[in-house]
Amino acid sequence: MLLAVLMLLGGAYYFTTPEEKARFFGATLRVFRRLTDVSVHLRAERGPFGDALRARTPVAIVTPGLAALNVLLFVFILFGTGSLSDPQTLVGWGASIGPRTTNGEWWRLVTAMFVHSGPLHLIANIIGLVQIGLILERLCGRFAFATVYLSAGLISSLVSLFLHPVDVGSGASGSIFGIYGLFLAVVIAGQVFHSPLTIPPMAVLKVLPGAGVFMLYSLAAGFDGAAEFAGLGVGFIFGLVLAKDVGARTSPPLRVGATVGVVLALAIAAAVPLRGLADVRPEMARVAEIEHQTAGSYDTAVRKFTRGEISIAELTAVIERAILPELRAARARLKQLGRVPREQEPLVLAADEYFKLREESWRARAAGLRRTTLTGRRSPDDMERASLQALEKIESLIANQ
Repeated sequence: MLLAVLMLLGGAYYFTTPEEKARFFGATLRVFRRLTDVSVHLRAERGPFGDALRARTPVAIVTPGLAALNVLLFVFILFGTGSLSDPQTLVGWGASIGPRTTNGEWWRLVTAMFVHSGPLHLIANIIGLVQIGLILERLCGRFAFATVYLSAGLISSLVSLFLHPVDVGSGASGSIFGIYGLFLAVVIAGQVFHSPLTIPPMAVLKVLPGAGVFMLYSLAAGFDGAAEFAGLGVGFIFGLVLAKDVGARTSPPLRVGATVGVVLALAIAAAVPLRGLADVRPEMARVAEIEHQTAGSYDTAVRKFTRGEISIAELTAVIERAILPELRAARARLKQLGRVPREQEPLVLAADEYFKLREESWRARAAGLRRTTLTGRRSPDDMERASLQALEKIESLIANQ
């Protein structure tokens, strides 16, 4: 089944015609019908463990539902407008990014769990989810399993947001690390509280290949250790809370609910300091526009001066009444930005240095005009060259972010 998913999603990534996309959509639906069949007939080790799981929860619903939701959303993104290579496409579908998430769009911490940046990203997460999820959902109960998945994903998203506030965050890796943490806690608990639902060594061995694929992809794609380990920790803590009751018919809702309350309280406490992050990149993009606009205005005025259409006093006035006020206004907007993410602080410092040097160079030029009969040439002095070098630094920083 997983090989079929791999082939279908890989093909969808490269197929571009409407006919091929339609075929992919139909094939995907067939694959997930098979996934539902697998959830009905758990492919677990025959014996007391498998029998106990089937008796406890005949049909797993949450795991296939989560997998289907992830795939269907990816299909919508793939067939929608925008390119997967454009981060703004992912943001448009619910991915998290600091300046939007922390300014009233906190729901992105949840929706980002279901947004994936490419087919391999999605496939690795589904492989990591399905096999182990079908065991844990039956073992711990649907409510407890879904709670761990969402809670781990929420905390992981918050940690990622704190560490990388201006990066686009997406994917279910944190949630899957959460269910791995739950699995680890349940395996350990099984050695202490023996029951027919103790996970046997053979069942652990059977989930290792899928876990290996998931971990290898996570490492190759750029392992964000802190965020993933936060998800792992949340799942492990839930497992410890449920440890004594794994052998019971259902997990205690009160205990699960109390743990959820603690997780939400921690999430809120962590989110408060992140409120109101600013994105300075739009303002940085305006810096180059201001340079071209002001330089263009001055060059136009110089040409008029050389033709005798304006006086040197009027040429000086272009600097003092148009160019300098524009620079001062832009610098004031920069200083009024809210909480600047630390990743963008070098941009702000470089922009402030540019505005400072550029204003000094224009003021020196205006002073020079008042002392000379300019022939119309615009020759940058040392301060102008320094300000333009500061502008180049800004453009380099933007390109590297």
